[in-house]
Amino acid sequence: QVQLVESGGGLVQAGGSLRLSCAASGITFSLYDMGWYRQAPGNQRELVAVVTSGGSTNYADSVKGRFTISRDNTKSTAYLQMNSLKPEDSAVYYCNARFNSIGRWGQGTLVTVSS
Repeated sequence: QVQLVESGGGLVQAGGSLRLSCAASGITFSLYDMGWYRQAPGNQRELVAVVTSGGSTNYADSVKGRFTISRDNTKSTAYLQMNSLKPEDSAVYYCNARFNSIGRWGQGTLVTVSS
């Protein structure tokens, strides 16, 4: 059974930092591209960052230079380090694991950035 469990969300003031974690089970983690997406109320879900199985990374323009995605294959966990947070970063953040065009989703973790 595939499970992706996000953690690390919460309430933070603008300019602060949070680190999100996505613990995976039931998959061969090292084979999967891991992504973080977010969805704010009334908005579509959008890609924030992705780290491929080979370690390449890509970021949305809105978070470049502030967010860092990483992975630890020994722990089957992906991370999203978020610095210099802005109120517009407030959203539910979802972890996604993708292999051969099949994607799996976590349940999401809420990030709220106060001004």
